[in-house]
Amino acid sequence: MLGLCLTLGVSAQTQAQAQKQDQTEKKAPAVKKAEIKFDQTMYDFGRFPESSPVQTCKFYFTNTGNDLLVIHQAVASCGCTVPKYSKEPIRPGERGSITVTYDGRGKVLGTFRKSITLRTNAKTEMVRIYIQGEMEEK
Repeated sequence: MLGLCLTLGVSAQTQAQAQKQDQTEKKAPAVKKAEIKFDQTMYDFGRFPESSPVQTCKFYFTNTGNDLLVIHQAVASCGCTVPKYSKEPIRPGERGSITVTYDGRGKVLGTFRKSITLRTNAKTEMVRIYIQGEMEEK
């Protein structure tokens, strides 16, 4: 009899703790965080002549998070590559873009690959996108 009472008491206590934990989890607010998702993270200019050394492309992204997305900084791996982006926050579900210009004037002919490092307030705070191509003789 004593064993049955102890078993029922422990079972009731365990059930009460589980219910209390469920209620705590339900009341906990969702963590708000932006998230950046690019359509593509690499752009290939292909082959282009040195007579047209300036090439531009756009990278499109979506804020797939549940808070405003802010790009704090975009830094290229080389001075020949210039990223431009909006300083305005991107709302959840909305799209934005980053324009990247490569200037091959005075550069050695041949293939190149450059990176642009983005620092954001997103869950993944640092993201890299890339450009590549091949500048040929006229």
